[in-house]
Amino acid sequence: MHATLSPARAASDASPGMVTCRQSRAHGATARTMAGALILAGTLQASAAALAQPGAGSVASSAPASDPVLERALGAEVERYREADRVAPPASCQILFVGSSSIVKWKPTLVADLAPLPVLDRGFGGSHIEYVNRWFDELVTPYRPRAIVFYAGENDIDAGKSVERVIADFDAFMSLKSRAIGETPVYFISLKPSKLRFAEFARQSQVNAAIRARARERSDLHYIDVVAPMLENGKPKDIYEFDGLHMTAKGYAIWTRLVRAALLPSAAAEARRCRAGVSGPGAAK
Repeated sequence: MHATLSPARAASDASPGMVTCRQSRAHGATARTMAGALILAGTLQASAAALAQPGAGSVASSAPASDPVLERALGAEVERYREADRVAPPASCQILFVGSSSIVKWKPTLVADLAPLPVLDRGFGGSHIEYVNRWFDELVTPYRPRAIVFYAGENDIDAGKSVERVIADFDAFMSLKSRAIGETPVYFISLKPSKLRFAEFARQSQVNAAIRARARERSDLHYIDVVAPMLENGKPKDIYEFDGLHMTAKGYAIWTRLVRAALLPSAAAEARRCRAGVSGPGAAK
């Protein structure tokens, strides 16, 4: 990238009373020229150093700005969960659902939809993967889940984050999970093809493909493909609310069928493994 620099305006001449000889004027001009050259060199050096910094240039300009309003709202949601847990601590070894508004809006029917599997909903609306990571110790660790059902990343793409950033954030989530709760399995629900964001479908598909590939290599990661069942003739089915983003009961019926099919085969083994690793009054019976 080339910067266009305009020459600095020359300093005004000294008054006749201050300079009385031609030699002094010449020395002054020379000094001003040298100073200008030094300033210009310093400016160019500083510019080069700035461009050499990570995230400089086009990468920095393409990175989405943080949203302090969203962050405050999400933090308030997390605090409400913490307060509810202080009043009535949930049992350990449940299946933890975490992520964005598609998880939040499942809350009214989630228990019935997944019965008899014990489930706990800790979604927070509008969240990105990075926010799940930020509040991991509040949203995941305390519950000692037998398994995690994860849905996030759609808002990230819509906010302008790159595919690589979204994948890296999910990798970070898996690292946090491994350090905190070991081999507890994660079931990743693929980014869904909504009417409102169908222009982002190609980038969503890149994220989905990367997570699917990781699931082939990790025993603690499972990929749940909801994309194909939510499409008809290559377009989103009529399973969305008026906003074109959030699902109706028909959409959640698709998710229920697919998530149950993914969870049930390993449910008993995951429950036994979790109970063996959890002790104390909060353990599941």
